[in-house]
Amino acid sequence: MSTVTLSPRALYEEVADHLRQRIFSDVLAPGSWIDEAKIAEEFGISRTPLREALKVLASEGLVTMRVRRGAWVTEVTHEDMKQVYHLLSLLESDAAAWVAEFASAAQRAELHALHKELMAATLDRKLFFSINEQFHMRILEATQNKWLFQMVQDLRRVMKLSRHNSLLKSGRITNSLEEHETIMAAFDARDPVAARQAMQAHFVQGLDAAGGYPCPMQAA
Repeated sequence: MSTVTLSPRALYEEVADHLRQRIFSDVLAPGSWIDEAKIAEEFGISRTPLREALKVLASEGLVTMRVRRGAWVTEVTHEDMKQVYHLLSLLESDAAAWVAEFASAAQRAELHALHKELMAATLDRKLFFSINEQFHMRILEATQNKWLFQMVQDLRRVMKLSRHNSLLKSGRITNSLEEHETIMAAFDARDPVAARQAMQAHFVQGLDAAGGYPCPMQAA
């Protein structure tokens, strides 16, 4: 069995990174049991750093610890996704309003550049998803609110567990781009109310495309 080469930084953090990527790439599928003995052998480590890594992933919602049954990859339900989208809508629409009112010309220019990259990546879903996430996280970074950033980052990790990626729905990428254009127009107009509403609508449509239902704040 081949082993994974780990870097000098904190061992449990490196292990958590490897496991996180396996979860996101579906190597460790939602609902699957994590074989600690097998992974420890593969990584060439003891159970201690592995269990510390699993605690990190559990704090992020990616792993569920069950008493006397070990660790399992979290399985996201329909209701879970509705709740995650609702919270993301509230948090990211607040960030969008901030950007519209306070972002510098340079920050808006960077968002425009990412939007152009998105338009050029419509034929590559994986690349589109990556740039789309960069776009959203850059909005959060602009606010310089580390707590907001961390909360959204954790929620987006949980969102990645869903097997029903909204971008897979026919026509969703085109619609997503149009929604981003509306958000960018609100940023350029320095209109925080329009930016908030545009971001909320973006998440409502995203949840609908993922097979969910409108968020409670649809009327906002």
